[in-house]
Amino acid sequence: MASEFSLAIYPWVFVSQWTGTTWDDRYEEKPHSTPEQEAALTDAEREALFLERNRFADLPLVNYTTQYGMGCFEGLKAFPQPDGSLKLFRPMDNGVRMARSMAGLHMPAFPVEGFVDAVRGVVTRNQEIGFAPVYDPGWEADDFASGASMYVRPFSYSEGGIGVNLSRFPYFIIVTTRVGSYFAPGDSSPTSTTRRVRATPGGTGWIKCNSNYVTSALAKMEAEERGFIECVFLDAVERRYIEEGSSCNLFSVLDDETLVTPELGDTVLPGITRTTVMELAREWGLAVEERPLAIEEVMDRGVEFFGTGTAAGVTYFSSVTHGDVEKTFGDGRMGPITQRLLRTLKGIQYGAIEDTYGWMVPCTSPVATAA
Repeated sequence: MASEFSLAIYPWVFVSQWTGTTWDDRYEEKPHSTPEQEAALTDAEREALFLERNRFADLPLVNYTTQYGMGCFEGLKAFPQPDGSLKLFRPMDNGVRMARSMAGLHMPAFPVEGFVDAVRGVVTRNQEIGFAPVYDPGWEADDFASGASMYVRPFSYSEGGIGVNLSRFPYFIIVTTRVGSYFAPGDSSPTSTTRRVRATPGGTGWIKCNSNYVTSALAKMEAEERGFIECVFLDAVERRYIEEGSSCNLFSVLDDETLVTPELGDTVLPGITRTTVMELAREWGLAVEERPLAIEEVMDRGVEFFGTGTAAGVTYFSSVTHGDVEKTFGDGRMGPITQRLLRTLKGIQYGAIEDTYGWMVPCTSPVATAA
């Protein structure tokens, strides 16, 4: 099951609104004590404080986002480093995708350079007042499955409105919180196809759009009720080609060691971790294919199956059930290619492996008191 996402939003936030000619930016410091003082509060007191930090008095409640899901968001992480600093993983790519999503919803797009600057500003301000995870060398023992990071959530929010309409003067907001592993570690991680459809041709599947996640949440809940940790969406037309999970892109290693992932189109979100995994695999000499991937092919020829995403990282799946048939990959444990990808990705993100790709962007400076 998913773990560790919470509304324990860190005090510093970023808010901007399009005025019609420019973006009106500001950083805002929400009510807070020190992290130690907040930890000593009663549960009720802490909940009240978190609720206060989650209030934005100047944002309209009734608008196109709350009424119709007219909005989009991003997710990225600031990873604690051994030297006490925090680094962002490929933030420019998130900025590009956020701008593309906003433009796809016909709203003014927040500029990419401003996106990266604002993310760095929020992360830095929160670390300066003690709200940031610190690197723990013990995380390396389980390939950083127990590692923490600062989760960064940029999102759009529309101006007030009640009729069905587009957002012409949107807000752009960034909040942060501590987060751990999205999928709880375990010896078994089964998945299942779902009868639900995540996206249809001509829709918003390629946009990281709020409304896309309603069906994803329902399908994931139904999968968990049946004992699975994730669901697998099939295409809307033929109902046989794999598209995504509820929260991740999907990959299969076939019996000839070819790594295959569904090709991008207007029904598949272009994942940043997805791109990273393909770049690593190609560098290692693996054959990588982006193409239609039928569920039958995965069940017949798949030897490894995994998901990728900001929250998921690289998450192996021990099996997939389609209808009444269950396919177990290998012996049900993480396969060698998945494991190498996981260890390399996490090692680079947490600074245990040298970043020779320029993916990690410094966000804060090293501190001498780091663990």
